[in-house]
Amino acid sequence: MNPTMTRLPEEEHPNKAFGWAARDSYGVLSPFKFSRRATGEKDVAFKVLYCGICHSDLHMAKNEWGTSIYPLVPGHEIAGEVTEVGSKVQKFKVGDRVGVGCLVGSCRSCDSCKDNLENYCPKMVLTYGAKYYDGTITYGGYSDTMVADEHFSVRIPDNMPLDAAAPLLCAGITVYSPLRYYELDRPGLHIGVVGLGGLGHVAVKFAKAMGVKVTVISTSPNKKKEALENLGADSFLVSRDQDQLQGAIGTLDGIIDTVSAQHPVLPLLALLKSHGKLVLLGAPEKPLELPVFPLIQGRKVIGGSLIGGMKETQEMIDFAAKHDVKPDIEVIAMDYVNTAMERLLKADVKYRFVIDIGNTLKIHS
Repeated sequence: MNPTMTRLPEEEHPNKAFGWAARDSYGVLSPFKFSRRATGEKDVAFKVLYCGICHSDLHMAKNEWGTSIYPLVPGHEIAGEVTEVGSKVQKFKVGDRVGVGCLVGSCRSCDSCKDNLENYCPKMVLTYGAKYYDGTITYGGYSDTMVADEHFSVRIPDNMPLDAAAPLLCAGITVYSPLRYYELDRPGLHIGVVGLGGLGHVAVKFAKAMGVKVTVISTSPNKKKEALENLGADSFLVSRDQDQLQGAIGTLDGIIDTVSAQHPVLPLLALLKSHGKLVLLGAPEKPLELPVFPLIQGRKVIGGSLIGGMKETQEMIDFAAKHDVKPDIEVIAMDYVNTAMERLLKADVKYRFVIDIGNTLKIHS
């Protein structure tokens, strides 16, 4: 035993892990025993208490992107409590509240890493279903324990509930980063948010906390009351209503588009002022049709964004805690996960499932 580490009793050693995994492209999850790596000198081991369900978990469980490695333990919205720290860990101590998002490794030396943009590192290691530097496959947060380099772990503020914090580690940073980078976070600006799902509803909350005027753009008229009364949006546009779209032409400084399904961007570009920015966060299976004239005529920009680096992720969770930005969640038991996946496929959730790992996973171990 390394005397420089804080250790738990041997029977609770985090190397022994238990979770739920998909074994094949049918995507059905079931109990799975496996091992975590030994806690290294810069590693943080923690007891997983909550893990959010991201739509990408569903894609990966069914190998819809063609990159899945089975058995696959999903989950990259992970929140818990530190149980062990390596001898060179500086940010955390046993008992601290900790989170891990979409990535657990990067080269730490390329230009992106030097700019605190580990999320754009060519050698980024994803939290699950990827190959780690030691050749092992990474396993996600649908499990009782986690081991991660402290650099890729975030401190969760004391006033942020862990169940609400979990989805922020993916959905939260995915919308926070483009609001900051594309300078759509300045008070007085007017932005649109396309799609009112797991990403969209958090985008509305962050933008409002930043002092920005928000218009929700949706295909579903029945979401108007939710957008205006519950989420605090300033206005609502039905994207299939030509009269509404015509009346809003040239009114938006920027648009955060969270939709992953195929959809036209021409009507969205028309809503932008000159120099406006359309930021795509969803990834439709087929290429979008790109009309060039609206870009030229208004010097408009179409951009994209993918999660955020570790420095910005910590900044995001601190901002959320300070401004009381919390996703709307439905907490579920571990053995409900396959039903939750089916409901997610039908968009039957407001707006993020979070698995209560700490209280319900042990039933099956």
